[in-house]
Amino acid sequence: MAVNKVKKVFGCSECGTEFPRWQGQCSGCKAWNSISELRVSSSPQVTRNDKLSGFSGMLESKIRKLSEIEIEELPRLDSSFDELNRVLGGGFVAGSAVLIGGNPGAGKSTLLLQVACNLSLNETILYVTGEESLQQVAMRADRLNLPKKKLNILSETSINKICDISNQLRPKLIIIDSIQVMYLDDLTSSPGSISQVRESASALTQYAKKNNVIIIMVGHVTKDGSIAGPKVLEHCIDASIMLDISDDSRFRILRSHKNRFGAINELGIFAMTEKGMKEVRNPSAIFLTNKNNNTEGSVISVLWEGTRSLLIELQALVDTSASSIPKRISVGLDQNRLNLMIAILHKHGNIQIYDQDVYVNVVGGVKVSETSIDLCLILALVSSLKNKSLPENLVVFGEVGLGGEIRPVSYGQERVREAFKHGFDIAMMPKANLQKNKPDGLKIIYVDKIEDALSKLIDIIS
Repeated sequence: MAVNKVKKVFGCSECGTEFPRWQGQCSGCKAWNSISELRVSSSPQVTRNDKLSGFSGMLESKIRKLSEIEIEELPRLDSSFDELNRVLGGGFVAGSAVLIGGNPGAGKSTLLLQVACNLSLNETILYVTGEESLQQVAMRADRLNLPKKKLNILSETSINKICDISNQLRPKLIIIDSIQVMYLDDLTSSPGSISQVRESASALTQYAKKNNVIIIMVGHVTKDGSIAGPKVLEHCIDASIMLDISDDSRFRILRSHKNRFGAINELGIFAMTEKGMKEVRNPSAIFLTNKNNNTEGSVISVLWEGTRSLLIELQALVDTSASSIPKRISVGLDQNRLNLMIAILHKHGNIQIYDQDVYVNVVGGVKVSETSIDLCLILALVSSLKNKSLPENLVVFGEVGLGGEIRPVSYGQERVREAFKHGFDIAMMPKANLQKNKPDGLKIIYVDKIEDALSKLIDIIS
């Protein structure tokens, strides 16, 4: 009997590039300490399973004119959660592959078990567990009081066997928990290795396209918060969403990082309860519930996340530094953005805080990436430095340029309406975001320069 030869190669977990020997830095993506050893079979008899070949449901490829392609409306499956539907762009799309990641204990398995049990009442659903026993899953379903009578559950880690069973069952949706423990029989490397994770995800994606089945894969995350495994894992799937734990451990933030069928950076808020995940339909009220009145350095702003507006509280603390190198600490906000605003405040506002420790925090664990927070950040810094609190009914938003100009932001009218709905009747915003239909009872302070904003700030707090 011929023995398959096994050779050693080294692969990058970030980009998947392979090398004949180990090296500290990947020459492909320039990442450090991302290369690990792989064992692959060199036998020419090892081939891909024919059942997993092809892509997008087409086994025979041929050239066609783009105008010949028939455009059909994508049918969507309601996930039974409006917040999850929002993040997905309206629900699950038939034939799509979705990757959901998150830290241990975030609630990935709980959320998907709730989705599976709810959908199983009207659809054929297959829940595949590779990490937990069937008894553990059943105990969780009992604890959450979920309808489990019609849910099909399977304990298996072989992709080949899962596909064979699915061909007999013909489910509408398959949940794989998790992709890191799955393996292909054709590969000799162990489950969880770079090659196994990459090929297993690719095989499941191809199966979803060919059979018009929705496949949801659970992914582990590394210590820096990214999906464990090769970077190509996120390229082959259709949607990638992350479930994060907020500073208040009761709440979970679901955010889309990639979505071929909807908007990216869409946000969904859940609360973890004794009965599982519950939707938070008004997240702005949640983030503002514990706001203390008349607090120096606290300012309210309005973000635009995907297709919804979101009110958040930004806190700043400016204190005299006891060190020759002042601290600059930012939580939930890009620290480089903080340094830019400090320099602009010095240059164009004539306010010096170079000898002060600066701490900035976005309440509720929300991570802010858009620039509309700039003006709010500057006012929070000045409020803390001067020990003057701002009115509790004031909301601020606007982008600040390096020249001290205040630039307009998108969806200005929608932001103002959201703030006014929550009782904020004073708004400071860019002059270029002039409101045509201002709500009755709303006072708007238009500014176009940092100097103008600071002078009007003095009028407000005096």
